[in-house]
Amino acid sequence: MNGINIQYPWSRMLIDEEKCVETRTYPLPEKYEGEELAVIETPGKGGKFKARIIGTITFSHSFKYPNESTWKDDYNRHLVPEDSSFGWKEDKDKYGWVVSRVVKFDDYCAAPQKRGIIFSSNCELPIASGAA
Repeated sequence: MNGINIQYPWSRMLIDEEKCVETRTYPLPEKYEGEELAVIETPGKGGKFKARIIGTITFSHSFKYPNESTWKDDYNRHLVPEDSSFGWKEDKDKYGWVVSRVVKFDDYCAAPQKRGIIFSSNCELPIASGAA
């Protein structure tokens, strides 16, 4: 299975269905639209754990935010604070990736040893009830 690296705490908000739009500075690659992806939770700068798989996520599509006002108005879906390093920047495009489905695992799985910067392949997942 392919996977996507998502930094904590955003990974947790997505898998717990608190957040339903992931924001990035590029659109979701078409080949991943509708594909179930392993969520590889990465620790970020202050994290004290190794990357791990916490569930799966499917994005239906992505869209471009036309301006800062529209991005701010969509806060309840993306949950990115204005003052975050992942917030709106005038010199960068901002895209929303719409979540259509998540499956949260009861236990963590090991992340692949070799991962891409954003996407990874060869994620091994256990057969779990509720997983697609």
